[in-house]
Amino acid sequence: MPILEVKNLSVAFTQYTTGFKQKSHQVISDLNVTLEAGKILAVVGASGSGKSLLAHAILGVLPTNAKVSGSMTYVGEELTHARKIALRGKEIALVPQSVNYLDPLMKVGKQVRTSVRTGDPKEAQKNVFERYHLKPEVEGMYPFELSGGMARRTLLSTAIVSGAKVIIADEPTPGLDPTVMKEALGNFRELADSGCAVMLITHDIDSALSIADEIAVFYAGTTVEIAPVTDFTGKGEALRHPYSKALWRALPQNDFIPIKGSQPHSSALPPGCLFEPRCPWATSDCRKGRPEMRELRDGTVRCIHAT
Repeated sequence: MPILEVKNLSVAFTQYTTGFKQKSHQVISDLNVTLEAGKILAVVGASGSGKSLLAHAILGVLPTNAKVSGSMTYVGEELTHARKIALRGKEIALVPQSVNYLDPLMKVGKQVRTSVRTGDPKEAQKNVFERYHLKPEVEGMYPFELSGGMARRTLLSTAIVSGAKVIIADEPTPGLDPTVMKEALGNFRELADSGCAVMLITHDIDSALSIADEIAVFYAGTTVEIAPVTDFTGKGEALRHPYSKALWRALPQNDFIPIKGSQPHSSALPPGCLFEPRCPWATSDCRKGRPEMRELRDGTVRCIHAT
């Protein structure tokens, strides 16, 4: 049984326009992901594709003007808003993208210790700071006294000591030097190997490939493909979706071929397949409706032409 399962998640934001009229922007539509014990799912895609919003939806920290539909289950039971609050920071831990999540009025050592649920909090905080090369005096500092890299390591430490079953890491490595970054990624792998389910949200596909089991590719607020990491090789021949292939070939170490056009804004989504205006495989059938996710070659894909 998956630890965490998200099915057909849709998120829309209601905004007021001229004359106090309301307008709804669909930013996530029919998004699906599954997190399993012992595995790392890496989520990749362009900025604005819905990666961080997915994390916030799981944790129940979306703003009040958000309308959410679809279903989420945690260990087989519905993940209601009340249950999200109860599990947040305990069973489900976030390594956030922004260092502003640190409490500016609390010393960072105390912040890490408050996340420890078993054992000696002081000892756990000391050990995790040593692991991430944070000197003993750092525990007595406030967040404004930390460098960006130190703040990210503190956030990572907070999630590590929590003992959570699900770790959601939202861009956890920017600002870290290569040695600490490699160690941090290795620790996510260790957490998965010890039975946790890890979701790594990242722009760095190379980092994802070094530790993940599967890659979920997001585009314009939905999942277009979920594939084993072994499919990200060569010219992308094993990948299923044209966007996944184009994203892979756009990397500097591959063909460095740019993808024509740009990802559509949530206020101007095309009819049918969201990638159709940029897709080299597109036909008139692609504009008739949104394709469903389907299983294909040990992965899943949202494309009627994928073979």
